[in-house]
Amino acid sequence: MESKEWTVRIHITEEGNETKADAVLTTRDTSRLAGRGMARRNPIDRTVPEIGDELAASRALEDLAIRLHDVASDDIVDLAGPAESSRR
Repeated sequence: MESKEWTVRIHITEEGNETKADAVLTTRDTSRLAGRGMARRNPIDRTVPEIGDELAASRALEDLAIRLHDVASDDIVDLAGPAESSRR
């Protein structure tokens, strides 16, 4: 059985009432794919930075998942069909 490991790193930046996150997937063949997310605090809400981090990170991961699904779908279209053509 082959074991593989993919790594996702989440980079979070905060500026004022905005929190931005980038979720970067790296595979063992060094392929990279990134998703982005953002959260904006309403000025009348209490300042709880962790909530902005959670929202931005979850949105970045959701965007990454959609992008990864799109890559897989494109691969299916490109590689669909039998591995070898059958000859009669």
